Amino acid sequence: MFLMIHTTSTIPTTNPSPLTLGKYRIAATPRPLPGGQFAAQVSIASGFGSASTARVMRFDSAFPTHAAAADYGLAQGIDWVHDTTRLAARPN
Repeated sequence: MFLMIHTTSTIPTTNPSPLTLGKYRIAATPRPLPGGQFAAQVSIASGFGSASTARVMRFDSAFPTHAAAADYGLAQGIDWVHDTTRLAARPN
């Protein structure tokens, strides 16, 4: 008799690959919360070497799954990049 055991984890071992929009690299980095939920975070980086900058945004909302928190963080990062590039393109 062959018995197959499947296990699942609520915390994935990898995060989705970073998304690149123009000069920005956006990476969702959810973190586990007590009670099994997840908080959304997103890292937005630009530049290279000594000219690089990075910002991390953390959000208060709790999400039931790692994927839901990642989706929210990624969406917020994309919105931030769109808002930032729109403001930069605006004539003075």
